[in-house]
Amino acid sequence: MSSHARPALAVIGGSGFYDFFDNEATNVEVETPYGAPSAPIAVGEVEGRPVAFLPRHGKSHEFAPHTLPYQANMWALRSLGVRRVFAPCAVGSLRGDWGPGTVAVPDQLVDRTSGRPQTYFDGGGVHVSFADPYCDDLRTATIKSANDALPMKGAGTMVVVQGPRFSTRAESRWFAGQGWDLVNMTGHPEAVLARELEMCYAAVALVTDLDAGLEEGAGVHAVDVFAEFKRNLAPFKELIRRSVAAVTETDTCDRCRVHTGVSLPFDLP
Repeated sequence: MSSHARPALAVIGGSGFYDFFDNEATNVEVETPYGAPSAPIAVGEVEGRPVAFLPRHGKSHEFAPHTLPYQANMWALRSLGVRRVFAPCAVGSLRGDWGPGTVAVPDQLVDRTSGRPQTYFDGGGVHVSFADPYCDDLRTATIKSANDALPMKGAGTMVVVQGPRFSTRAESRWFAGQGWDLVNMTGHPEAVLARELEMCYAAVALVTDLDAGLEEGAGVHAVDVFAEFKRNLAPFKELIRRSVAAVTETDTCDRCRVHTGVSLPFDLP
């Protein structure tokens, strides 16, 4: 890829979000120390600016949440020059007043996964600050880009579960009782790996269902999740395009740099 086409911005598409560009895009094969990413990375343009797109689960949804090559995905984006990442995803709602079709831009994350490689730092005393897991600049760009088609919630806590199963009713009631708002299967370790690679990162969550523990819910079924996501996909993509276009700075913000006191052990641009 020529240097003038190097993308500083990226979008990682979640379940049902397998393509992004209306115009022509170039597919880039990237190998990483962690294997191949979920799919070749498409590089196209949004408002005349180069943007990278990676379907999180693969072009045909080949990867389940617990088998995703998270380390390879984030490394591949960073190696292309990406510094800022929007991460649209499907979520269940733990609140009866945040129904399907709602978009939330969470400001906090709770990790309930297990066994997933979640760091690039396997040696030494490196401890990355993660008190605020999402980039305020990207969150603000998304909130300001809201359209009338999808109700917008500008904050919230997203709990990330291991999957691939959905929650039991008891688990769902427990999550809601903690004051958490959304439940998802892919938001961790994606967010912390972005932070370790000094990339700004923001989740943009589209509610597809009420989780099983809510009185209004009748249990979650995958076919209904995909159908709801597909129903809202066009306005959701438009929201992400508007969010990308609203970003004025393309370098990592100071808050999303790791500040570990040591040099990053990565030979990346």
